[in-house]
Amino acid sequence: MTHTAKACMDRPRKIGAKQMDFAKVEKRVRTTGGGSTGTVRNLRIREDTAKYLLNLDINSAHYDPKTRSMREDPLPDADPNDKFYLGDNQYRNSGQALEFKQMNIHSWEAFDKGQDMHMQAAPSQAELLYKNFKVAKDKLKTHTKDTIMEKYGNASTEDEIPMELLLGQSERQVEYDRAGRIIKGQEVILPKSKYEEDVLANNHTTVWGSWWRDHQWGYRCCQQTIRNSYCTGSAGIEAAEASLDLMKANIARKEACEDSPKKVEEKKMAAWGTDVPEDLELNEEALANALKKEDERKREEKDERKRKYNVKYTNDVTPEEMEAYRMKRVHHEDPMKDFM
Repeated sequence: MTHTAKACMDRPRKIGAKQMDFAKVEKRVRTTGGGSTGTVRNLRIREDTAKYLLNLDINSAHYDPKTRSMREDPLPDADPNDKFYLGDNQYRNSGQALEFKQMNIHSWEAFDKGQDMHMQAAPSQAELLYKNFKVAKDKLKTHTKDTIMEKYGNASTEDEIPMELLLGQSERQVEYDRAGRIIKGQEVILPKSKYEEDVLANNHTTVWGSWWRDHQWGYRCCQQTIRNSYCTGSAGIEAAEASLDLMKANIARKEACEDSPKKVEEKKMAAWGTDVPEDLELNEEALANALKKEDERKREEKDERKRKYNVKYTNDVTPEEMEAYRMKRVHHEDPMKDFM
């Protein structure tokens, strides 16, 4: 056996021993009977390299000092056999951590739907119900798949796949290493902002704020300035232009009417609470009848026994009735009103 082969065989043993001795510290432990040597296990010892010291590149994996977490791999291009730390996401999304997370989500959803289940209060019950749920879900998927295949058939087993699909080509070039990680050809796309971008709602083909007119934002596709309105397309633009033209025509017509107002003949009738115009023409016979009616009304007001239950109300007041009321009313500001 050569020296190189022997070194390769000893290499996994050293890494395994390193992982087994992780966080193992030999130190003196004080006891009541006296000092004795013992083993104390901690999460980290002084000899270990901190996460943020594995890769000092500024563009490497982000390290959060508050939570002491590093989600991504600090050394993505290194040999996976030599790496001891792969990032927090590697441990969170693999092994039993992922299964425990799915079990938690299942217990929350089951509790919301009315099932008495709690992951912390009864973990064994929650685990058993989650296993039964997975079995029932697999049976339902199999039954649905068999039903669809029985109705429509399975094209993958009947016909051969065309060669142009098997040997499909693309101009995008991506390089991978032996572990399956991307080396070149595809970069991590960072979000531009924390808000959603290029979201089209209510049948619009452009976003809100793509159009500006008269100090107002709007949609360019339909030129509407109302947020969250439904898109009307080119028909809406034509209707808006026609409405604007009609409004301008109405404004021009109103201005033309105000420039040349028509003379309206004023009625020679005094309004309530106004002075009697000098050119008021009254009918003497109608005025005498109105005075008699006013006297009868005042007598009924003084004598409660003659007051009628049914009151007839009308808005039609003639100039003679108005003049009779003005002549018979009591003038409170008159100093001689008590001698009348």
